[in-house]
Amino acid sequence: MFRTFLIPILPTLSVLTLASALAAADALPLDTARIDAVTGLKGALNPEEAVYKVTQPRVDVKVVVDGTPMPPFMGLTTWAAFTADPKGGAMVMGDLVLLPDEVAPVMDALFANGLTVTALHNHFLFDQPQVLFMHIGGQDTADKLAAGVRAALDQVKQVRAQSPAAAKPTPHPPLPATSSIPTEAIAAIIGAKAATKDGMAKFTIGRAVAMPCDCTVGKEMGVNTWAAFMGSAEVALVDGDFATGPGELQPVLHALRAGGITVVAIHSHMEGETPRLIFLHYWGIGTAQELAKTVRNALDAQGRAALPPGK
Repeated sequence: MFRTFLIPILPTLSVLTLASALAAADALPLDTARIDAVTGLKGALNPEEAVYKVTQPRVDVKVVVDGTPMPPFMGLTTWAAFTADPKGGAMVMGDLVLLPDEVAPVMDALFANGLTVTALHNHFLFDQPQVLFMHIGGQDTADKLAAGVRAALDQVKQVRAQSPAAAKPTPHPPLPATSSIPTEAIAAIIGAKAATKDGMAKFTIGRAVAMPCDCTVGKEMGVNTWAAFMGSAEVALVDGDFATGPGELQPVLHALRAGGITVVAIHSHMEGETPRLIFLHYWGIGTAQELAKTVRNALDAQGRAALPPGK
């Protein structure tokens, strides 16, 4: 009886699974052929999740991690996954495998096409060349989202065409050996008091979050936005960190990029805090006042996007 029971049931399961997969594929309200055409990539459908995913292994650069050559299969593949938005249109999420000199132009291309950047960080240590991973998202028509992904991929190709072997830093005038930042002028722009040392200036702006211990933590516990300047009035360097709450990350990113400041990392610093914070790290070179104006613009954009207390 046992064999008699199994023989009819197994084919039935196979037929049901196949029928379910075909039904899901038919029901997916996305033109997958169009997504392929716009992105220039070939995708695959996961019918169980109703997700269409395109991929591009980074075969144009040879990455060695801790002395070991890494094939793209081991985590060096760019991808973008599309699914239908129940309210209409589609949404995309993805992860772009980038070299450092590709980060800024790719971010600009994504923003120009209405996509968001939700994280930027490393996945490896001791990698040569250094590889960064940019996580993206967006909600719009599938066509527009696919065009944003394609624009990012085209930027990668353009950068690598100029420097095929490895990433190259952006050329800039050399900073003076001794710093002499015009602190008072910068402070007037930033709207905060600076800490100074050896001709450098640093501004730190705290905010507060509640932690699971029922503690409230703030500036001295690392919950802060800061900007540090070195160099001179004519050639200065700024680096720092923004602590962004809900709805604040994208406006700050846009403001920094509009002023030519490069975003070098986006990630969390804590777990369980309220409100949830995302931190972004940045770096820029230019005149001291122009850099300060860009930081101020980012602070203003953050302030306009901040949720009212209790929201």
